[in-house]
Amino acid sequence: MKTLFAYDPWKLIENELHKGDMRLSESMTSTGNGHMGMRGNFEERYSGDTHRGTYLAGVWYPDKTRVGWWKNGYPLYFGKVINAMDILSLRIRIDKEDIDLFTDEVTAFHRELDMQRGVLTREFTIRREGGCVRVRFERFLSVARPEVLAIRCRVTPDYDCRVDLIAAVDADVRNEDSNYDETFWDFEGEGEAAGGILSVSARTKENAFGTPRFAVCGAMAVEPFKRPRKDKSESETAYIERRLTYDVEGGETVGCDKFVCVATSRDHEESQLTQSAHTGVMVAQAAGYDTLLHEHERAWARRWEKADVRIDGDVAAQQGIRFNIFQLFSTYYGEDTRLNIGPKGFTGEKYGGATYWDTEAYCLPMYTAIAGQDVAYHLLKYRYLQLEGAYHNARQQGLPGALYPMVTFTGVECHNEWEITFEEIHRNSAIAYAIFAYTQYTGDRSYIDKYGIDVLLGIARFWAGRVHYSKRAGKYMIHGVTGPNEYENNVNNNWYTNRMAAWVLSYTAEQLMLIPREKMDTLSVSGDEIRRFREISEKMYLPEDAELGIFVQHDTFLDKDLMPASDIPAEERPINQHWSWDKILRSCFIKQADTLQGLYFLEHLYDKETIRRNFEFYEPMTVHESSLSPCVHSILAASIGKMDKAVELYQRTARLDLDNINNDTSDGLHITSMAGSWLSIVQGFAGMRTVTGELCFTPQLPDCWDGYAFKIVYRGRIIEVSVTREGAKLTLLEGEPVAVTLDGETMELTREA
Repeated sequence: MKTLFAYDPWKLIENELHKGDMRLSESMTSTGNGHMGMRGNFEERYSGDTHRGTYLAGVWYPDKTRVGWWKNGYPLYFGKVINAMDILSLRIRIDKEDIDLFTDEVTAFHRELDMQRGVLTREFTIRREGGCVRVRFERFLSVARPEVLAIRCRVTPDYDCRVDLIAAVDADVRNEDSNYDETFWDFEGEGEAAGGILSVSARTKENAFGTPRFAVCGAMAVEPFKRPRKDKSESETAYIERRLTYDVEGGETVGCDKFVCVATSRDHEESQLTQSAHTGVMVAQAAGYDTLLHEHERAWARRWEKADVRIDGDVAAQQGIRFNIFQLFSTYYGEDTRLNIGPKGFTGEKYGGATYWDTEAYCLPMYTAIAGQDVAYHLLKYRYLQLEGAYHNARQQGLPGALYPMVTFTGVECHNEWEITFEEIHRNSAIAYAIFAYTQYTGDRSYIDKYGIDVLLGIARFWAGRVHYSKRAGKYMIHGVTGPNEYENNVNNNWYTNRMAAWVLSYTAEQLMLIPREKMDTLSVSGDEIRRFREISEKMYLPEDAELGIFVQHDTFLDKDLMPASDIPAEERPINQHWSWDKILRSCFIKQADTLQGLYFLEHLYDKETIRRNFEFYEPMTVHESSLSPCVHSILAASIGKMDKAVELYQRTARLDLDNINNDTSDGLHITSMAGSWLSIVQGFAGMRTVTGELCFTPQLPDCWDGYAFKIVYRGRIIEVSVTREGAKLTLLEGEPVAVTLDGETMELTREA
């Protein structure tokens, strides 16, 4: 656990240069706008350890995956988000020597990420032979103009010297995880247009898998703060720069504003790509830095107006929830149905793919409630648009129906760990559950009637083909799977997998009875098939132990040497960084909610005592080494009255990255799991439930807080929920009156006069 940034309700503030933890700081200060994003790298040269990364939404590469142990059914490639051209670079030279905070004597340092405004600033002072130089950078990726990056640089030496500012775009970049330092880009050329506009173009390399290539053009304009003595532009292969040279008197400030527009072939015709980038950067330069900043700040203000969660009396908790919402919205805000939420977003290269089951299980409920129904609809539509890929994935395994991928950009599986990719098939059920949760929350059946029933039917057909019937037990079973607990592979009858498959089959059969006739006629589904869905659901084997009163995580789990995670020596935690994989797989320790994940999804079908028994059995063995783990446990703990445990696990999910709890934040933030901090407050402490089709709250206030408040968008209304020591208050801010249940009592919520 390591905390580099001071506690502040709206900011991350770093007042010391942490050379030994530069990657961690870079992850924490990542910024994005949905179209692109970047780690919190320095604009100027830095020769110390760093991970320089800029990423473009939807731009990826199918890297080689065929290896000596390749088997039938393996994916042909490993899809990965790729490091894109470096648009950040703005080097500073003092008397022809680069400023480099790794080697320079740094006398003052301040880095600040303002989450309310979406702006990253950095100020530092270095000492050179002639005196001191103070530098200030400010930058943002515009939410109002998503293709635009704007940087402001100001340099103030306290002695007479020469200052060179070298603004550049460099397309010669590599992924850290590339094989043999290979590149994924071909360079298309450099150019210069009227008004000093420079551009560089690149295209992803040819590949053998038939996936599309992406073309990218980065155009740059530079606005000097004062007229320089010399202003020169240069270009070479994959690189453009503009150099401003100043002769500065002591105490004088010089600088520039740098504007970059990044256009991709996802959004522009390739024949118009360079012109689009040139036009975008010219328009940005003409508007000016201050205007761009004002637009950007207003856009963030509109987002925060609906999304902010206020916590009174706990600055660390307040900072945590706002940081997580900020990073989620920096990654995705629902404008483009072709996009989804990657587990690292724009903050690193780990996990490669763009979409995991995290989106449906964790992110979609939050986006539905604070970004609105349209955004949630887009997330669901994304999966419908990739349904053919899911059918392809199932066919690759010799199975009917649709198998949604573990990792994907197109709907086709592109992840090559067998025990995860082809055994962690429970992800199918999370996608079906998301359709159910969305429909119950919004009251809108239009998605199911038009698109969702196709998805549900494909998933149900997969489960009906993946089960086998045990004559000995007289039950349907599912063998050879990995449940949500990835610290056990290739198990039989994982309770969560079986239970959710049974639920999907039952829910799909139910929905097929409600679909409009004209849609039903297009589905080619028979009464016999629907009856089979119901039969499998009713006869699914669900392991349990009557003596313990629990559902058994999988066959043979109780044969393990059971012990609490508290017995693990502190110096061996996290176990995934200290133990062999063999030792982990043989242990009883659970990476994340597994059986409890099912009780979280299907809580409305079980009584509190059942949930309590299972929670008290499984949570002590859980090491919470998945970022997705703490929130589920926090919500369930709150629901069964274990508020101390609920608060402990909320703190873990809210500050997982801020405190580097799992010692793995340096390679990128845990973006999708960040939704868990919102869920822990809203579903956990406030007890919001909607799966029955009614809006219900059972609020509780943690002892360590003085109060909390949040807003939700619900069926065309905006409702504010405020909880203090005096009690809970629900306020209808916008929309028609609505029935709400508070602590078991139903009331009509109306707007105050």
